Amino acid sequence: MTMTTGTENRTVLRLAFWGIPLSLAVLGLKLLAWWLTGSIALLSDGLESTVNVIAAVIAYLMIGYASKPADAGHPFGHHKAEYFSAVIEGVLIVVAALLIVWEAVPAMMAPVLMEAPALGLAINFVAGVINAIWAYVLITAGRKHRSPALSADGHHILSDVVTSIGVLVGLVLAIATGYAILDPLLAVIVACNILYQGWMVISRSIDGLMDRAVSGEEEDAIKQAIAANAAGSLGVHDLKTRQAGPAIFVDFHMVVPELMPVGEAHDICDRIEDAIRDVHPGAKIAIHVEPEGEKAHGVRVKTTVGRH
Repeated sequence: MTMTTGTENRTVLRLAFWGIPLSLAVLGLKLLAWWLTGSIALLSDGLESTVNVIAAVIAYLMIGYASKPADAGHPFGHHKAEYFSAVIEGVLIVVAALLIVWEAVPAMMAPVLMEAPALGLAINFVAGVINAIWAYVLITAGRKHRSPALSADGHHILSDVVTSIGVLVGLVLAIATGYAILDPLLAVIVACNILYQGWMVISRSIDGLMDRAVSGEEEDAIKQAIAANAAGSLGVHDLKTRQAGPAIFVDFHMVVPELMPVGEAHDICDRIEDAIRDVHPGAKIAIHVEPEGEKAHGVRVKTTVGRH
């Protein structure tokens, strides 16, 4: 195994915590850029960063709750709490987009050129660089540690980076051409992009709440681990997987010779469980052992394995 689940939980929680001061710093820079320039597009960029701050706090709280061990009321753990964080973040993104449109539409009726544009754009650029680095860190960590909350936060911040680049390019054009209407027009385009990102975050989170199976590649790795370590059994069937936040649940039936001692069958199960956890540390595994010739439930062995 590469890392204990406890260590992974602490790493994810630590990253979620540092997202709070970083998002506050970026928000401060973007609001400063707006205050200096009066740009509606820069204000829209700042409003999206306001969502980042709220989302960072929610992600930290939900990741902490999701890492709690299973208890009597939640025997399968609290892993899905992270998906709620991602759903809330998606809703906040949509709210931010509507606020941007609320500010931009009146400004389109009476557009005004920016003040102190060079300084404001430079400050916004620095904020964008910070966001780009942090988005990469969160997306990489979210993928590695199977954290929906970190992944959602990272993808949202990445969309913020794309938005910032578009705003900077557009405002440079507005300054160069003298067309002040490009400023609020860019804000509306930003809002449309944010709406799309919000929908993507919400849809991915709902998919996770619906007990989606692991990817085909991950399932193949599980099948290979079973096949390589099931010697002594007659085969396995009805393999089912699901993912709940960072946790993976694996369930299947294993057929053994009718007269095999319980202890021997148990040893095979232990061997298979260890092999699966080598591939997916912390996996929750349930193996249903069935005697050969069991007909009550219409057992049909789909995958055969060799014996010693």
